Amino acid sequence: MSVQSLDRAFDILELLSKEQLGLSITDISKKLNLHKSTVFRLLNSLKNRGYIQQNSDTLKYSIGYEFIELSSLYLNNLELKTEAEPILRKLSQRTTKTVFLAILQDHQAMYIDKVEQFNSLRKYSIIGTKTPLHCTALGKSLLIGMDEEEIREFYEKHDFEIYTKNTIKDIATLLKEIKKSKQQGWTCDNEEIEEGVNCIASPIYDYRSNIIAAVSTSWNIKAALPISKENIINYVKEAAEEISANMGYRNNKISN
Repeated sequence: MSVQSLDRAFDILELLSKEQLGLSITDISKKLNLHKSTVFRLLNSLKNRGYIQQNSDTLKYSIGYEFIELSSLYLNNLELKTEAEPILRKLSQRTTKTVFLAILQDHQAMYIDKVEQFNSLRKYSIIGTKTPLHCTALGKSLLIGMDEEEIREFYEKHDFEIYTKNTIKDIATLLKEIKKSKQQGWTCDNEEIEEGVNCIASPIYDYRSNIIAAVSTSWNIKAALPISKENIINYVKEAAEEISANMGYRNNKISN
């Protein structure tokens, strides 16, 4: 697609975003001063990708489900970061550790925020990076939101990457751990992606009771912990529950 065609496609999307009842090809052609054949070609491309839809009765075009989903994902992540930030800061203070916020992206955990005890430009180096699901606490918390069949299907097509001697190496072990994690409401990484590092995470739910993110903290096992591991688990779970409540989740407890 040429730059001109791309510009025209965006013109159509911007026009339709303001028309709740939709527009016909003739309407779009007149409003954008484009030939009908050009409009028809661009509409077909956008329709095939799900960015616009056509009413079978009126034959008018309107914004499609894919465009709405993309917009929703952006707004949800923006809201999630806004709602989570003060809670992440509190969690970092309570644990005295760096804490992380991640979402599921392409069957990986993608970091979208990081909070340290002291502000640092290093936080931006991790945002947007991705990490495996099967060997990280954040990843396992996100896996809790998938059903067993979906997890099986993914790992039938992808190998279990091995990082340390503790990395989970097979689907049976992974499913067993995810089942246990669902019951306890938290997940752990016991030197599974990096030797000498432990991590605790807990899933974040939205108003539909879907897992949309996870929060975690990690520490070097050789360093003395100022608080117990049990306290860290409780603090991480409480942070996840508080963020979930802010995102509209209404159950009193996420998991037992």
